Amino acid sequence: MTDQEKTVELPEPDEHESEQAPELEEQTEEPETRLQRFRDFLENATETTIFASRWLLAPVFLGLVVALLAVMVNFIYHLAQNLPHFATMTIDEIASNILNLIDLALLGNLLLIVVFSGYENFVSKINPAQDHEDRPEWMGTLDFSGLKIKIVGSVVAISLVELLQDFIHMAETHAEGIAVDPSFQLWRVLLHLTFVVSGLLFATMDYIAEKRHTLVPHNAHEKPKDEE
Repeated sequence: MTDQEKTVELPEPDEHESEQAPELEEQTEEPETRLQRFRDFLENATETTIFASRWLLAPVFLGLVVALLAVMVNFIYHLAQNLPHFATMTIDEIASNILNLIDLALLGNLLLIVVFSGYENFVSKINPAQDHEDRPEWMGTLDFSGLKIKIVGSVVAISLVELLQDFIHMAETHAEGIAVDPSFQLWRVLLHLTFVVSGLLFATMDYIAEKRHTLVPHNAHEKPKDEE
């Protein structure tokens, strides 16, 4: 037999079957593609909603601004009420009234720190303050850990002023012959010491966490001696 006779003629592919093959592949891939698109859409919508939920804190910080306004009104009221009588007051009375004004000023500073840092850390950057000449140095650089330390420090300062006011008031009442309950002042001192210890513990925990954060990435790149 010749070579031409030995060659076997292969059947020509059916055009109908070749057209059906891509259609079958599309039919098998289409449900998976739709499911993946739905998953991507659901994930994107969920994450967008969660990220946008930070704006729920905006009314809270606006409420703290209103509280800051109330502190200012209270400060002006106490100053206007006591200013005409400063000339006839004793040293202890003047000190007590000034400490009261300092207490309100510290409370206002605390509110301002919480509003500025809390809004920038959890909601959005304050764009009008980015290039402003009166922008505080700590604004934008105070993270959540630093905010906690600032709050505890302000609370300790306010508690110290309140404690000093109590001792001045106790000295005035003792001079007038009125009996003073020493247990009340003891509890105030213990409360102030609790604030101080809490502030020290917060600072220690943040220091340890910062040290661990800086040491772990450095040690992670070091290979063990056995592998060298």
